[in-house]
Amino acid sequence: MTADPTDPAGVPEIDDWNRLLDGRVAVVTGGGAGIGAAVSELFAEHGAIVEIAEIDPNRAAEIVGSITAAGGRARAHVVDVRTEVGVDELAAAVLDTHGGVDVLVNNVGDYRPLVRFHESDPESWEAMHRVNFWHVVAVTRAFLDSMIGRGGGSIVNVHSVEGMRGFPGEPVYAAMKAAVAHFTTSLAAGYGRRGIRANGIGADLTQTPQVDYIRGYEDREALWEAWAPTGRLGWPADQARVALFLASDLSSFVTGHNIPVDGGTKAGGGWFYSPTAGRFVNRPTTL
Repeated sequence: MTADPTDPAGVPEIDDWNRLLDGRVAVVTGGGAGIGAAVSELFAEHGAIVEIAEIDPNRAAEIVGSITAAGGRARAHVVDVRTEVGVDELAAAVLDTHGGVDVLVNNVGDYRPLVRFHESDPESWEAMHRVNFWHVVAVTRAFLDSMIGRGGGSIVNVHSVEGMRGFPGEPVYAAMKAAVAHFTTSLAAGYGRRGIRANGIGADLTQTPQVDYIRGYEDREALWEAWAPTGRLGWPADQARVALFLASDLSSFVTGHNIPVDGGTKAGGGWFYSPTAGRFVNRPTTL
C-alpha cells in the first residue's frame, strides 16, 4: 500500500463521465417498469449491456424497444425470479452469452398481497418472502461466482425505507425488506476482498405502477411540503440515479450501505396515526 497520502492509488479512472458503465454487463430484475425500467434505461444510456428479467412479456418488449430505439443495448428474459426455474433460466441465458456479469440490480419487490398481520398465515408469509427476499438471495448466488471471476462487480439491492424504520402497516413485509438490507451489508463485509461491492437503496414516496401517489391526491399537492422534507414526489429516475452511482466507479470506495432514497422521510419522520381514519398514514391530510 502506498505511503504517499497524495497518491490516490487504487482509485479507478473515470474515462468518460457520460459512459460510466461502458461495456459492462448489467442484470436488472423487474426491469420492465417503474424503478427497474428507469434503471435499465439509464444504465444503457451510460453504455451498459443490460439484461432484463421481467415477468410481463409486454413490458419486456416495451423496455427493450425503448432502449434500442435510443441506441442502447438490451435484452429481456420473461422469467419469474421468485422461482428456482426462473432464476436458473435467467442465469443460464446471461452467462451463456457473456460468461459473467459486472453489475446486478435486484429490484423485484412488492407489498402485495397486503395482508394485515393479525389476518396473515404461512401462505401470505411465503408470498412476502419469495417476492421480497428469497429472489435477492437466489439471483445474487446465481451470478456471484461469475462476478468474482471477472475481478469483482457491484450489487445494488432495491428494497424499501420500510425495512429501515418501523412500519405499522405490515410487519412481515418490513421484515423482508430489513432482511435484504442486512443481507446487503453482510454480503459487502464478506466479499469485499474478492472485488464485490454491495449496497442497498431504501426507496419511498416514488411514483410507480405499484404505488400511485397521484391519483386521489390531485387536490393535495400543497401538502408535499409536509409529507417529505424535499417537498416533492419522487420519481423512478431519482432511484435510478442513485443506482447508477452505486453501480459505477463513482462509488468505488462505498460498500455495505443502505441509502434511503426517500425525499427525507426516514430522517424527517414517516408514519402518523390518524384517529379519524383509524389507521397509520404517511401523507396526512387531516388527523
